[in-house]
Amino acid sequence: MCEMMELWPEVWQKRKHFENPVEILGRDCYNKLGPTKADLCISEEYMEGRLIPMKKFFAILLTLAMVFSLAACGGKDSGSTGDSGNSGGQQEPATTPADGGGDEGGDEGGSDIRVAMITDYGDITDQSFNQTTYEASKAWCEANGVEFTYYKPAGDSTAERVAMVEKAADEDYNVIVMPGFAFGETITQVADVYPDISFIALDVSEGDVGGSVPSNVYCAVYKEELCGYMAGVAAVKLGYTHLGYLGGMAVPAVQRFGYGFIQGVDAAAGELGVDATVEYVYGNQFFGDPDITAYADNWYQNLGVQAVFACGGGICTSAGEAAKVPGTKVIGVDVDQSFTLDAAYGEGVTLTSAMKGLAATVKHMLDEVAAGNFANYGGKAEALGLVSGDDPSANYVLLPMETTQWGDGFTQDDYKALVKDMFDGKITVSDDISAMPAVSNIKVNDLGNIK
Repeated sequence: MCEMMELWPEVWQKRKHFENPVEILGRDCYNKLGPTKADLCISEEYMEGRLIPMKKFFAILLTLAMVFSLAACGGKDSGSTGDSGNSGGQQEPATTPADGGGDEGGDEGGSDIRVAMITDYGDITDQSFNQTTYEASKAWCEANGVEFTYYKPAGDSTAERVAMVEKAADEDYNVIVMPGFAFGETITQVADVYPDISFIALDVSEGDVGGSVPSNVYCAVYKEELCGYMAGVAAVKLGYTHLGYLGGMAVPAVQRFGYGFIQGVDAAAGELGVDATVEYVYGNQFFGDPDITAYADNWYQNLGVQAVFACGGGICTSAGEAAKVPGTKVIGVDVDQSFTLDAAYGEGVTLTSAMKGLAATVKHMLDEVAAGNFANYGGKAEALGLVSGDDPSANYVLLPMETTQWGDGFTQDDYKALVKDMFDGKITVSDDISAMPAVSNIKVNDLGNIK
């Protein structure tokens, strides 16, 4: 009997857990037979994660069995590749070495690395945290000939995130990148269980992991209040004085963005001697929906809000959909969102973005892992912010130089001067999130949670 067909009993036992038996068969072919033989029994369509209807499956199975019996039975292959059929959600097929050869790994130091990313609340199309982390991880792995995959938990719970870590470990991924504070409890449950895995946790603080970072975990948090402040200053100096802050959930990072924004608006309004107002609200979720869109629409249409800082993953979609009044703007978050927001909601809708250096963090840490230096970072939680007063692009919190809609009131040179003053300590921004910042020059309408 052909080796592929020998896998069928195992596939049949697993069938109830998956929508598509071909998914299991394809994965097992790759894991047990090697890529050459596996390529004979699964199509490119499958490997991209597309489901095949059951009726079509049996026809394909028969055809593949015939092909495999003629071409693959008795052959020997030593290659391997990563898993592309993880339960729990969508996943990118693992990349193989850039030269397409049979040896695994790429640059020196990376041959024994297999990188996985696990998403938090959102997915890799959220135009924010998950997407940036995914793209940075994938790009690094492709450039270095390192196998890569990602896992999306089936639901929003620690148990489901732990299950994805377990799956990655079972499939021999030894570097796991996890974006978002929601992974705090996950880390406390898995770090000791998998001491040989290097965990890179973005936006996970010391407090999120119980006050002590395990030695195989590196936690990076960001000084969001600083780039929130920059965005607030930019908005007012560019002429926008009735502003909205639409946060996702009131978690520390989202609060720091918002409170920094308020401080920046207050400082700029005081400097210019203008009146300014901030409508401040949380959606209590990290995605947009019709209710939140209607709320933002009322801001624009009836209250005269000119620009909304949308901070919280996919919640930016509601701000973008509502920005229909001519001249109204959205301020992006985490990454330069001008490309996605402008494409979706109209050219020029994005005023600026309060950015974190997520991609830079991922690249730096994977470089360090590949170089064998992770021990220098494990067990630490670092707050990343300003590292240069002269080159704003070198910082971990920043505005996009190329796409911010600079004007006479706030130029690139003005931005550079602002960063310099912040770096030198001439301007200080509080990171206290215990209460709304005190203001002297503006009005803040703190509206709590929409939902």
